Amino acid sequence: MSSDRYFWLQQFLNLLTFGLWGKLGRLTHYAVDAVLISTILAGMRRSTGLTFNTERVSIGEGKEANKWIEKYLGVGEWVMDQSVAIAGSSGWFHRTR
Repeated sequence: MSSDRYFWLQQFLNLLTFGLWGKLGRLTHYAVDAVLISTILAGMRRSTGLTFNTERVSIGEGKEANKWIEKYLGVGEWVMDQSVAIAGSSGWFHRTR
């Protein structure tokens, strides 16, 4: 019974938002995936020193794409910083170096 109610609620929200409600989950999934990829690149940079070369990206004539890529990679750095801070303050992890 509750799954039937959930189905109708989902259909109603989809109708009210002109079909955008059904796409919200997919958009959220893509956003989380993008943040995870950026965080993996930040971890690679910290552990190995390998850095993504933004100069090789040539989209358009200006450096606007490079600015956006730097901001995107900055999100991964921020997520990595927050994750390390939370893990360091918990009792589940300890530093070995």
